[in-house]
Amino acid sequence: MIATGGRLAAAGPRFGYRDWYLTTAVVDVEATRYSQARTASFAPRLEPADPCLVSLPFPWPAAALESASVETEPWESSLHLKEEEFSRAEALALFDYLRKSRSHGFVVSLSGGADSSAVGCLILLMAAFGLRSIGLEEFQRKLRHLGGLTVSQTDPRALLRQLLTTVYQATENSSAATRSAARHIADAIGARHLEFEVDPIVRQYTEIVSAALGLELNWRQHDVALQNIQARVRAPGAWLLANLGNALLLATSNRSEAAVGYATMDGDTCGGLSPLAGIDKAWLRRWLLWLEQSGPEGFFPIPALSVINRQVPTAELRPQDQNQSDEEDLMPYPLLDAIERAAIRDKRSPVDVCQLMQLQFPHFPVRQLGIWVERFFRLWCRNQWKRERYAPSFHLDDENLDPKTWCRWPILSGGFDAELEELREYLRTAGVGPGP
Repeated sequence: MIATGGRLAAAGPRFGYRDWYLTTAVVDVEATRYSQARTASFAPRLEPADPCLVSLPFPWPAAALESASVETEPWESSLHLKEEEFSRAEALALFDYLRKSRSHGFVVSLSGGADSSAVGCLILLMAAFGLRSIGLEEFQRKLRHLGGLTVSQTDPRALLRQLLTTVYQATENSSAATRSAARHIADAIGARHLEFEVDPIVRQYTEIVSAALGLELNWRQHDVALQNIQARVRAPGAWLLANLGNALLLATSNRSEAAVGYATMDGDTCGGLSPLAGIDKAWLRRWLLWLEQSGPEGFFPIPALSVINRQVPTAELRPQDQNQSDEEDLMPYPLLDAIERAAIRDKRSPVDVCQLMQLQFPHFPVRQLGIWVERFFRLWCRNQWKRERYAPSFHLDDENLDPKTWCRWPILSGGFDAELEELREYLRTAGVGPGP
């Protein structure tokens, strides 16, 4: 950006795929200095006649004089600017990471849910924006470490056949709906899609451990352990695919899960890069709905996402008759994200957070809000060790939880014991019972 006298003179394009861009403006530096000298304000109010930005008759490229104005692309005036920016920032970041790490593509464990589907769609957007920005020949040149992409057309889906492998890994608790959804999304974005049956491996592990301990494992007593072994069993197959293709395995956990540790370490957190670890689940679901219905400016929607957007988020790790859902295990995602924002970004106490949630979510009983607020603080403190081990993520805003680049927190702490006791006292005095 080039600015003078409190006015923006020129700005280069954002999220471009070229090696460099030339942005020019002609500025009368002396006029700018004079204007600054004659005002006591750091933001001088200049009249249109003030000659800070000029076109002078000295040798200067004519094109530069013509470009000395701020031009924006159509998407920058969109009513969905955040969705547009997110799509382009993530797509460019994935392209640069692919190029700079010299990986030969991506592998995504496609569960048929929102997070993994979003990662797959972002890779499609990476190819689409890249082709539009620099063309197929330059796109291939920048990824020449792949040995040459053999695609001769500019259809991003054709590129994804070579750049992305997805795999659905089923256990007995997986549903036909998510299997079908994963296949549907993979077809829509053009990925090479595989399906593994990993339930025999899950049973083998549980039988080995059960026999060694002389203990029959059951869902009533060993719920978390039986859920986690399913997620962990899926990791080796995904890693093997990545290694065989010299590809980059992408983890799919989001920021909401990272905040409360709702992810299996060495399971669904496996990967060399975690592109969604800075994005909350509630907003990600809104982005997927937007991508289904309209999509980025000049691109196209992905109607196949309807099979994802109409699902209730679930880990599918418990028996199907238990109807497991993420929000039943935790709390409503919009509420979780609001609590995280107030507690971690804004550093409010549990009582302050509870009072704020009463204003933002008045339809929930105060006692229930208190239970959810306490649950968040306890899970936040208990799961810092997981956040320490997350794969690198993209830093997009001021709500990132990555301890390596933004949000430091002790791995072990007092767990807000005193502050949570204040919350219980607040709930008691508010007349809502003995507290959570």
